[in-house]
Amino acid sequence: MTRINPLKPSERMKIPRQEATEQSPSKRSINFLEVSYGFDEERAIVESTRCLECKEPYCTDGCPVGIDIRGFIQLVLQKDYVAAVNKIREANYLPAICGRVCPQESQCEAMCVLGKKLTPVAIGKLERFVADYELQHDLFRPPAIAEKRHESVAIVGSGPAGLTCAAELAQMGYGVTIFEALHAIGGVLRYGIPEFRLPKEILDLETERIKALGVKIYTNFVVGRTATVDELFDEWGFSAMFLGTGAGTPTFVGIPGESLSGVYSANEFLTRVNLMGAYKFPQNDTPIKIGKAVGVIGGGNTAMDAVRTAKRLGAEKAYLIYRRSREEMPARDEEIHHAEQEGIEFLLLTNPLRIIPDGDNWVAGLECQRMELGEPDDSGRRRPVPLQGSEFVVELQTVIEAIGQKPNPVIQATTPGLSTTKRGTVVIDEQQGTSRPGIFAGGDLSRGGATVILAMKDGKNAARAIHEYLTKSALKQG
Repeated sequence: MTRINPLKPSERMKIPRQEATEQSPSKRSINFLEVSYGFDEERAIVESTRCLECKEPYCTDGCPVGIDIRGFIQLVLQKDYVAAVNKIREANYLPAICGRVCPQESQCEAMCVLGKKLTPVAIGKLERFVADYELQHDLFRPPAIAEKRHESVAIVGSGPAGLTCAAELAQMGYGVTIFEALHAIGGVLRYGIPEFRLPKEILDLETERIKALGVKIYTNFVVGRTATVDELFDEWGFSAMFLGTGAGTPTFVGIPGESLSGVYSANEFLTRVNLMGAYKFPQNDTPIKIGKAVGVIGGGNTAMDAVRTAKRLGAEKAYLIYRRSREEMPARDEEIHHAEQEGIEFLLLTNPLRIIPDGDNWVAGLECQRMELGEPDDSGRRRPVPLQGSEFVVELQTVIEAIGQKPNPVIQATTPGLSTTKRGTVVIDEQQGTSRPGIFAGGDLSRGGATVILAMKDGKNAARAIHEYLTKSALKQG
């Protein structure tokens, strides 16, 4: 293995992990501008020198899509930033997005050898740096496309799974068409992730690069309503299909008072703000009404996005209500840290019992109960146990429930022979294949709710499986 870094490993280990510059908490908590400014060139170079260039790059093993992390960091050290981002793009066609929203701390960085005794290399920040450098200097050039194949593939849904599958197949030479139900592409990347974490400008640029591969996109096209899956095969002439419609149907706690005015699902709340621009009202025509005190129920990234968004919309009190402790929170450490900096109040070991109305059928408060942690449950986390007689009321005018979502049932209901689970997810095999030959699925539609990068992994695996399926089909016909 060629080593690029002239420093000895012992010298590299003395270099502290570099930190990205950020907006101050007092400023960012009242605007929707991106929180982190990322690395400048100097910090990127210094951080890259920390890489031990391990013979066995365990960091790549920790990456769901298998980025050659050691390779791209070596290119950063050589200041060949375009080659570095293209090295990433060999495995991940959305580097500017993943550099911002991937949970690197529990994936690639968790496997970093340097992190066993010290702090791991800031792989995510380096990924963002090279992607942003390419963007800022207008250095992107579409990759060469393989020889065109005569088969065409339909991609249903334009979230991270669909976009990745489309990019992979287009580079293999297939004709690819994406069908998106909403008026803008991006799926959960657009409607679920706030502007302060993933600017729409970045999402738009990344999706334009997928269009540059020759991918066709239809928006406002609801597969199962505008046309069924079978009609896409029979009348449109597609040879295979990937279903990546996500999990956009909210679930609720199931407590009294959920029908009151002032109660939102996180899905509706974030969609109004992120997709429809409610934070710009009245410039945009979608309003959103919240009170002075907002409570968000949940402990995941969606809950964190919702409560930080509520703060930016003007909530004087923004509470995160979670029935376990901070250690059990599934949200990213960075998001929890940012929320704490921004003045979000955490009501931990707290379980909601009922939403209390005022005289006009609006939310007036939330009755809660204190909890303690018992033995681990099926998830491996300690089960919350109620403390009798510990009930109390939090005065609120808005309650947002962020406890998960499930797939929209339209495709499942209109596609005969498509096997699903009791939760409404589509059943897949190890190759992302469904019970219908030629139909593959992935992302939240099959997982029921997961990270962006795991959805991308599914899209990538599905593209590989579709290529194998179509190649075998062509051999049989030939």
